[in-house]
Amino acid sequence: MTPTRHDSPLRYAYGTNGLADLRLDDALALLADLGYAGVGLTLDHMHLDPFAPDLAARTANVGRALERYGLTVTVETGARYVLDARRKHHPTLLDPDAEARAARTDLLLKAIRVAADLGAHAVHCFSGQLPPGTAPKAGWRRLADGIGSVLESATAAGVPLAVEPEPGHLLADLAGFHRLRTALGSPAQLGLTLDIGHCQCLEPRAPADCVRESAPWLRHVQIEDMRRGVHTHLPFGEGEIDFPPVLAALREAGYDGLVTVELPRDSHAGPERAAASLDFLTTAEAKAAAMPQEDAPC
Repeated sequence: MTPTRHDSPLRYAYGTNGLADLRLDDALALLADLGYAGVGLTLDHMHLDPFAPDLAARTANVGRALERYGLTVTVETGARYVLDARRKHHPTLLDPDAEARAARTDLLLKAIRVAADLGAHAVHCFSGQLPPGTAPKAGWRRLADGIGSVLESATAAGVPLAVEPEPGHLLADLAGFHRLRTALGSPAQLGLTLDIGHCQCLEPRAPADCVRESAPWLRHVQIEDMRRGVHTHLPFGEGEIDFPPVLAALREAGYDGLVTVELPRDSHAGPERAAASLDFLTTAEAKAAAMPQEDAPC
């Protein structure tokens, strides 16, 4: 059987965690001027702080800006120090302390409300690292309880919760995503954030194959270059990924969400990286569209 080639171009976005030196309105204007379709909005102290006063009013202002610039959005919850000013990405849903886990849950609930108000197509989240002294079985139970506790809100808001496998975390790979999904009974509102670089870093199969295998659960895609076994987000062309097959796989899967460039360590050169990234991806997609279709197994 020959796979269906979808003619609709992919929709590219750029993450605000890679534009941390810009005011949010300036970042949105930049992305619109460059020709991006959307933005990966990380809720953080410099861009729509989820814990500052008047969140609803500030969210409404962002919504008007997105409309003005013609951008769609996904909401990301990977801010490094938004919950704990001294420990990166803490607390998590795996924390031994129930109050600490509740702080992460509260952030996810805020993100869902923001996403609903902005018309976002997904809310991104992750598991976090297994705390020292915590048995993996206990960690998986806490993760399932934490994700499960916010799925009702996500369902009510009509916003998928898209879990990202993150190298070094308890839920580190696609097998981990399926373990969580199965433990929760495969709820419709639970989806996947697939980071293409992470596939190159640690998955046993090529990134394009990861896309094909993940297609039914794909709700958000992050993209950057990376090398095998090294979890460092690299500008395009500085790693090992062959991108045209990846983009062809996304098109063949009919994926219509945002494909968000994830370069959080490159904010010092954010505008230049954003421009170069879009040029690279549109060129790679043109090559993908011209690739001959391979026969797929029936």
